[in-house]
Order: sequence, then C-alpha cells, then structure tokens
Amino acid sequence: MKPLTLVVASDDHYIVMLAALIKSIEAHLKATQTINIYIIENQVSNSKKKKLEKSVNKQITNLLWIKSADIIPAGTKLPVDKSSFPLTIYLRLFIPHFIPEEIEKVLYLDIDMIVRRDIAELFNTDLNGKIVAAVLDPKVRTFDNSWGGVKNYKELGCAADTHYFNSGLLLMDTKKWRDEDVANKTIECVERNKEFANYPDQYGLNIVLANKWHELDSRWNHFATLPESDPFLFHFVQRKPIYKSYNYNEDYKQQFYYYLSLTAWKSFKPIGESRRYLKKVMNVVEKFFK
Repeated sequence: MKPLTLVVASDDHYIVMLAALIKSIEAHLKATQTINIYIIENQVSNSKKKKLEKSVNKQITNLLWIKSADIIPAGTKLPVDKSSFPLTIYLRLFIPHFIPEEIEKVLYLDIDMIVRRDIAELFNTDLNGKIVAAVLDPKVRTFDNSWGGVKNYKELGCAADTHYFNSGLLLMDTKKWRDEDVANKTIECVERNKEFANYPDQYGLNIVLANKWHELDSRWNHFATLPESDPFLFHFVQRKPIYKSYNYNEDYKQQFYYYLSLTAWKSFKPIGESRRYLKKVMNVVEKFFK
C-alpha cells in the first residue's frame, strides 16, 4: 500500500497543534497504511523538531522538513496584505511544485485541526476532473456574502451565487494545479485586489478556482464554532484551544488535549492572551520586513 502524502505548514508557535493533529490522524488509519508528511517550516527550533519527531509513530508516519524559503520560486514576491495571518498561508500554493512529480494527489491541512476518521477515505475521493477538492465554507458559502465573500465579485465578472470554499483543507491534483499555474495566478489576484482580500490566499484561490473545484462532504472540514453531531474532522477556525481564552465547544477542546497527551507536549498548559496578541503583531511585522 502506497503512503499517503500530506502537507502542512507551521512556525515555532503552532507546532504544538501540529503534534495533536498528527496523533489524531495516526489513531484512525488502517493498520497497514502509512503517511509521508511534508512540513513547510518557518523558523521551527531544533528542540521542537525533535519533540515532534519523538511524538510520532515512526512505523506509520514519516516527517519531511522543508524550509519555507526553499519552496518559493526565485523572483516570486508574496503579497503584503493587511491581515494578521502569517506568511505561511501562502506557502500551500507551491505544494505541487516541490512535491515529487510522480505524486499525483496531495492533501493539504491547516494545523489547527483534529481528524476523527480514516484520512485514506478522503484520499480516495474522485475529483471528477477538477483541480482540487474542498469543503464549502459554512459561514461564507457564496461570493456575495456581505462580510466574508468576494466583495468585488461583480467587477471580476463572477456570479453572486458562485460557491466559496475554505482553503484549510485542499485535496490537490498536483499536475492540474501546475498546468493551470494556480500559484502564480493566485498571487497576482491577491496583489491586484489587496483591499478586498480579507482572507488573502483563500480569496485568491476562490477566484482563480471558481467552478473548478469538487465539493466534499461538509463533515471533512467542520468548524469547531458550529454544531455537528459527527464531524470527520473539526477545524479550530477562530480561537485555538492552546489559549486560555478558548470558549467554544468544550468536547473538541478535550479531544485536542487527549491527542496532545500522547505527545511530548503532554504537560502543555494553555497560553495567556498577551502571547496570542504578540503572535499576531509579529505576523504583521514579519510580512513588512520580508
């Protein structure tokens, strides 16, 4: 059985969340399945890399570390948007360009997720000729959403009811992604429309891939802030459970800390608000300096 190929991106601050995510993936895989996880890392310390390596089941999981600076093509300039999202959000665009060409399908996951079902089921999804598979964003849904959609959709020539996906989970056809030049088109789109790009890479991807994506079962990217009886994967889209101020679904928080207890971060204590705000400030500063 071939290994599944996953890609994630993390910096030093959020590596603790990646540890819990990986343990949740391992817990639901069939006994014979293995995974290769490419980690696009932005200044992750050696000590935390060692903690993560120590935390995974090496019979199942193979970690491959890639520095963020090494995957951005020469001459490519990332947009300096106005959000507090880290620069790592743009790195997912280049996944099909650094993954070996023989790998035809790759799953990208945000690290603020917990998996509750065998991820191989997701990999077996038929993309029906589309470039990517994703989940309809439950809070935005269509381009004409007043607060989170594509505010300039009319100027771009898009229909109001164009479906809008969340980019936290992307099942990619790597060849089609390269052939369609999705990475460069997305960067150019965000650069041209920065004043409208409230969720920068997600904004650009939705425009470039409008009507070119396959819609997955919503349970594969369920927002932890919303009710659901049996999600396949839940996504901490707002406040993360590593913070003392997390005040959403308590069961999801407990599941996160259960998987974290299986790692080298088993003694981790929630972080106060001052460090959370400092992280956001540093994200903005880093963009302008780079």
